[in-house]
Amino acid sequence: MQYDFTTVWNRAGHDSLAVDSVGADNAWAPDQPKEGFDFIPMWVADMGFATMPGVVESMRSRLEHPIFGYFEGGTRYTDAITRWQEHRNGVTDLKPEYIGYQNSVLGGLAAAMEAVCARGDKVLIHAPTYTGFTNTLTNLGYKLIHSTLKRDEARVWRMDYEEMEQLLNENHIHVAVFCSPHNPSGRVWEQWELEKAMELFQRYQVTIISDEIWSDILLNGHTHIPTQQVSEYAKQNTVALYAPSKTFNLAGLVGSYHIIYNDALRHRVEKVSSLSHYNQQNLLSMYALLGAYTPEGEQWVDQLRQTLSHNVNWAYEFIQQNFKGVTLAKPQGSYLLFLDCSQYCEEKGITLSQLIKAGWDVGVGWQDGRPFHGATSIRMNLALPFSQVETAFQRLKDHVFVD
Repeated sequence: MQYDFTTVWNRAGHDSLAVDSVGADNAWAPDQPKEGFDFIPMWVADMGFATMPGVVESMRSRLEHPIFGYFEGGTRYTDAITRWQEHRNGVTDLKPEYIGYQNSVLGGLAAAMEAVCARGDKVLIHAPTYTGFTNTLTNLGYKLIHSTLKRDEARVWRMDYEEMEQLLNENHIHVAVFCSPHNPSGRVWEQWELEKAMELFQRYQVTIISDEIWSDILLNGHTHIPTQQVSEYAKQNTVALYAPSKTFNLAGLVGSYHIIYNDALRHRVEKVSSLSHYNQQNLLSMYALLGAYTPEGEQWVDQLRQTLSHNVNWAYEFIQQNFKGVTLAKPQGSYLLFLDCSQYCEEKGITLSQLIKAGWDVGVGWQDGRPFHGATSIRMNLALPFSQVETAFQRLKDHVFVD
């Protein structure tokens, strides 16, 4: 079956953060475009695509029964996750008890940190850094120690293992927040890179909290390697966090899960998760996952990957040819570009804020990269019908990156 990734949906007035908050009086939402331009949302990391039909059908089937009391999902939930992880990631050793519900990946991050750290502890994290990590960890009182990813000669983002070891040693760090695939760089880590990182973490007895929410969204044939499958140490010392929300555009339904092999570690995380008394699953969220994690869902994701790969490949080449002074690494996963505009801003004598505003003025809702620790960067979401991607980049060429 061929799924629809071309329809441009009108999201205005349908509770969309990406669209309905535009022009709001705050520091993070884009300004309204100037007259004559419609708004193209390329900032919030959700998709402009309708979710897979099977997700809607699964929820609709449950809505036919008009009682929504306390519920017990039984083994259907963990069975669906086990099948998905085996088919998509080659994981063959999952047991139901290793899987647990989390209201969100960030909620799981918070619980895991509380389980293994004391407030005020230092945590190793890579920069650029997802803003959700920064906000969650700093709000809870942890101190972020950044190890900067560096682009090599081929413009591929790489971990700096020497710097990582120095930071672990000097700061007595025993927990690392890992992102695989990485947001916002779009790196899909290779086996040798993961092995080297896990060897380093083992040497310093570091517990790993691995956000793998992007693991389904792989581009141009890249393959995700689950952190816990890299070594026995990684398996026993990693809290892995997943969700169908990025993959199937379900963030508004809320629902994530952890995979933790180590009994003692899992018991501590589950205890902390329970202390709020509201880390409990929503009925329709469960049915959304059951509808998503199916053979039909696998076909849909494969087509999504093709669509996103085309968008990213086209945009990358367009930038190379038309945006002089802008550099970037080509994403291997996710649907995000992270543009480095330092040379362009310097040559044109403008600030990054002025450049971002110029895009907003013509309806291109891209995102300030500075909160992601990209001093002169802009993040762009390409999970849109290609017609919108093409329009957005043509506007940038005609009105913003003008020679």
